[in-house]
Amino acid sequence: MKRNLIVILLLCTVSLPAQDNYTPSVENINSRQVFRDNKFGLFIHWGLSSVLGHGEWVMQNRKIRKEDYQRYLRVFNPADFDAEKWVLTAKNAGMKYMVFITRHHDGFSNWDTKFSDWKITKTPYGKDVLKQLAAACKKHDMKLGLYYSTLDWFRNDYPYETGRTGQYSGRTGKSDYASYLQFMKNQLTELLTNYGEIMSIWLDGHWDQTNEEGHADRTSRIDWKYDELYGLIHQLQPACMIGNNHHLDPINGEDFQMFEKDLPGENKTGLSFQQPSNAMPLETCETMNDTWGYNISDHHYKSVKQIIHLLVGAAGRNTNLLLNVGPMPTGEIQQQFVDTLAAAGKWLQQYGASVYHTRGKLMPPQQWGVATRNGKTIYLHMLQAPATTFILLPAFNETITSAEIMGTGKKLKWSKVPEGVFIYPEYPGEGTIDHVIQVTVK
Repeated sequence: MKRNLIVILLLCTVSLPAQDNYTPSVENINSRQVFRDNKFGLFIHWGLSSVLGHGEWVMQNRKIRKEDYQRYLRVFNPADFDAEKWVLTAKNAGMKYMVFITRHHDGFSNWDTKFSDWKITKTPYGKDVLKQLAAACKKHDMKLGLYYSTLDWFRNDYPYETGRTGQYSGRTGKSDYASYLQFMKNQLTELLTNYGEIMSIWLDGHWDQTNEEGHADRTSRIDWKYDELYGLIHQLQPACMIGNNHHLDPINGEDFQMFEKDLPGENKTGLSFQQPSNAMPLETCETMNDTWGYNISDHHYKSVKQIIHLLVGAAGRNTNLLLNVGPMPTGEIQQQFVDTLAAAGKWLQQYGASVYHTRGKLMPPQQWGVATRNGKTIYLHMLQAPATTFILLPAFNETITSAEIMGTGKKLKWSKVPEGVFIYPEYPGEGTIDHVIQVTVK
């Protein structure tokens, strides 16, 4: 442990490479390829806020002062937490990676950090859940990414004066971003030094220092010093990918682009005005109900069909799906989530080849659905009944050698037309989750 601390202190004082002209390492490029292939991940919003059963924004939404919020430190005791169960739940769902909340906006750290006492090892539970989760992920070959909030409603040195949130925490005095930046560097160094190989660092909170999404000016009111943060992360683990949920076009030094509760190219939530990147991997994050963290009264659970449509809709847009659960304060994932994820996993056992290792953007999303491709095999995902007895592959010039209903071997007819290719899908009707047609080309 002493050696790790020395490494941390050294890394925090050495000169770090600037990210002004960032060129991804070979390891990072390989990570991006694996990330694109894996397609499906589990997001986990969980921590001290789960105790209140009102979502991870409860401190802000209920205007709780930090001195009152601290009282829950002695209440949080997730005695039923089982890292292996979490990982096996994801694996059973066909997921290939997990992203775990290490620190959300309330500033509470879900690991045994040396740089704050506001952490899980100061609760009655007393154990480092991240250490357990990292070990379980390694055991079961599950990639592990870490969410880290750059916004803090708890610390006094965060620039809360210019923030959009955190106004009710009772902080006074002047903030100190230099101090806060060093704190983040120290914590990120711990995370990337003591917990093995980390797939990604998933940052969130930039938007706190900007005008609202859709405003003509989204300039940050503070200089986050991303060149230093990103440089540190890439130095510690060159293969680790950086994503930032800033709701903007990618910033230099980032490795994947994310969309919150929207598929790329859509903007149903008013958060996704940014254009999808053609140069880096994309990811959509979405919840299994309406909230991210545990909410005792949120029963708006998504169906298996909705989840498959999200996953396939993302894949057709060359995008991953990061699907969120908010475990209970006991540490258990709700049975409703476990059952739905298992059903999605069963579907993937049969149709996974049409999702994993594929690439999208073969054509714009159609009225009937989307298409994915792996080599000479194209998968047409019919998410709803077509408007006609045929579907059109617009401007399709390749030579088709076969078309069949995936998993049945039933052959389908097709015909070349000036507009592209007509395929006659024999759509089975209502109740179909995804009618997948497998097309082989020369």
